[in-house]
Amino acid sequence: MRLALLVFTLSILHAQSGEPPKANFEDFPGYLLANGTIELTVMSTGATFASVVLADDPEKLSPLWNPIRMAREAGEKNQFGGPGGHFVCVDGFGDVSPEEKAAGLPGHGEAHLAPFEVKFYRKEGRTTTLTLATKLPLTQELFSRTVRVVDGENVVYVESELESLLSFDRPVCWGEHATIGSPFLEAGVTVVDMSARRAKTRPYAESEKEGGLPHILPSDKEFTWPEAPGLHTRKIDVRVAPAEPNSGDHTTCLMDPGRQLVFITALHPGKRLLLGYLFKPQEYTWTQSWMFYPNKKMLARGMEFATQPFDVPRREAVQLNSLFGAPTFRWLPAQGKIGSRYLFFYTHTPEGFGKVDDVRLENGQIIIEDHKTHQQVTLRASLPI
Repeated sequence: MRLALLVFTLSILHAQSGEPPKANFEDFPGYLLANGTIELTVMSTGATFASVVLADDPEKLSPLWNPIRMAREAGEKNQFGGPGGHFVCVDGFGDVSPEEKAAGLPGHGEAHLAPFEVKFYRKEGRTTTLTLATKLPLTQELFSRTVRVVDGENVVYVESELESLLSFDRPVCWGEHATIGSPFLEAGVTVVDMSARRAKTRPYAESEKEGGLPHILPSDKEFTWPEAPGLHTRKIDVRVAPAEPNSGDHTTCLMDPGRQLVFITALHPGKRLLLGYLFKPQEYTWTQSWMFYPNKKMLARGMEFATQPFDVPRREAVQLNSLFGAPTFRWLPAQGKIGSRYLFFYTHTPEGFGKVDDVRLENGQIIIEDHKTHQQVTLRASLPI
């Protein structure tokens, strides 16, 4: 009886523990969330998802972009700064106006550079919960991020909240800059799929290059995903990185408004690994594809689900107002809150699985289908979004 009481007491103390396990990623401090199936590293700066790996993967290969490692392996200086991965752009996504720059507002918003504090950490039953929060002083907002993992699942559940400290309604720009990188992103091999059809290439001046790389897509052209018009060829399948990379381009897709949840996935069929996201189209109406494909094959690709079609200053997003009949920003009410809920998963796939045609969340399961091969991956997903 005393032993049972001691075990119960110790379990309660563990459940109320307020300190998540510490982690270090490329000399940046963070926290580790592990559930026996996946291991997620969350940075204390920006609440960035720097790495996600499968516990049973001997390579411990993360699909997320690590520009520090890539630059080191290429013998070059890292031109992108921090750990990369999946970072949040709020409040602001893209460049800032000259006036905002003079006032000190950084590109991609304040949050990805801000120190986050642990507000809550606990394991209750099979579910581990971590809440990180920060104040954004320049935009006068509070931003919090709650991340949950459930023992034995391949899924990470993310809930975010943005609160205004100001007394007027304001337009908000918010992007989830999920980015994959080499070696998971392999030229001519790794494919990206999403529940979208209507798409457009980014407008640019003839003298502009995306990330200093030449374009292979024309400026400001509508197309049907994934067959984009080419500058030098009739069509380019933008699902896959070019087999001989040396280009930089940017496209946007309107996510299917007829679906309750929309998806975007990245699959390496050779390594049989799949990363995917499920989210609500009314919260993130657009998915941007930032395609950074230098010829040294240290590739990066953004799968950036966002409130706006392109990463531009707030003024441009508001002036555009809508594209394809869909909004290009969200409203944040005076002294009010808005939020989002989504999940992402990382899993093995069966031999021959080559394309994601559908992803659904049904009855506590994520169902991922390849219609051509008639194969299906089913993952347990016990929490709602």
